[in-house]
Amino acid sequence: MLFKISAIAVALVASVSAHMAMIEPCTRYTPNNPKCPAIPAGQLPDYNLKDPLAYNAPLCKHTTPYATPVATWTAGQSITTRFQADGAAHGGGHAQFSLSYDGGKTFVVIYEVLKHVFFTGPTSGNAATVLSYTFDLPKDVPASDKAIFAWTWVNAVGNREFYMNCADVAIKSYSNSFTGKRMTIANHVGGPDIGEFNGNYELGLEHYKNAPLITVTGNGSTPGGGNPPSPLPHVPQPSSESVPPTKPTTAEQEKPTNVVPVPTYVSSPVVSIPVVSTPPAPKPTSPSVPSGCTHGVQECAADGSGFKVCVWGVWSNAISCAPNTKCKALAPGTINCDWP
Repeated sequence: MLFKISAIAVALVASVSAHMAMIEPCTRYTPNNPKCPAIPAGQLPDYNLKDPLAYNAPLCKHTTPYATPVATWTAGQSITTRFQADGAAHGGGHAQFSLSYDGGKTFVVIYEVLKHVFFTGPTSGNAATVLSYTFDLPKDVPASDKAIFAWTWVNAVGNREFYMNCADVAIKSYSNSFTGKRMTIANHVGGPDIGEFNGNYELGLEHYKNAPLITVTGNGSTPGGGNPPSPLPHVPQPSSESVPPTKPTTAEQEKPTNVVPVPTYVSSPVVSIPVVSTPPAPKPTSPSVPSGCTHGVQECAADGSGFKVCVWGVWSNAISCAPNTKCKALAPGTINCDWP
């Protein structure tokens, strides 16, 4: 059965078929934030950013960076990361926020949320209650015009997977190097396997707590003239002090015990850019594009395992629903991947 919907709805339905995705700062190739830079030539929007990394996929999934950074930060300032609201949070789990200065080969951790990411405590729920995190960049992260900011996640409930979104950022700093924990990679080639938590949120924590220290270096540029201030010593071990995440539905902040800053410094405010729906993709100008289907039409697979989308007369490849969900109609003109 076919359901005709708008081009914007096509992108949104595709995005809800999976798990969780970072939308601020702009994730590489995201279709969900029109304020992001143009996608690099030869690349396509990624409507499956919520999917986990394939076991052998490269880190960040997409290895061609944006031509310009999506954000410019200053070492020591407060930054906010936001996540799409309609995903599946799989009971929380372990998450880290990291930086790479060598094109994505190695990442150093700057903040982590262990055990209950997207929630404020133990849960078997799937709907995230925390969709943003605000924390301070360490004051001694080095400067770079081509740094990579990454969010990674090992989910507590469901198939054993490794999630990763990356954003291209610039950092202003007086520092040339930074030492911190190496980012933990699990359930992915070369990394350990972390099983389903089954209520044990201590599972796999040794891979995070015992990660080796690494030192990263930048290009040494500074935010302005004059002499740099005396460097502050960096303590690579995470603090036990909790930092409250920002909830999207209330101005009131909570202090869950699972949030571990790495480390905590004095912050300065940043301006958050609101996220709006992506505009429809431009219609191809080539006269050779076939007209076998109507643009915006979607069709569930016969077994309900996924669906396909008609984009300017061409059917897309099959888009899989999240594990344990089925493609079905919610109302005329609307389909979704939901629990059976």
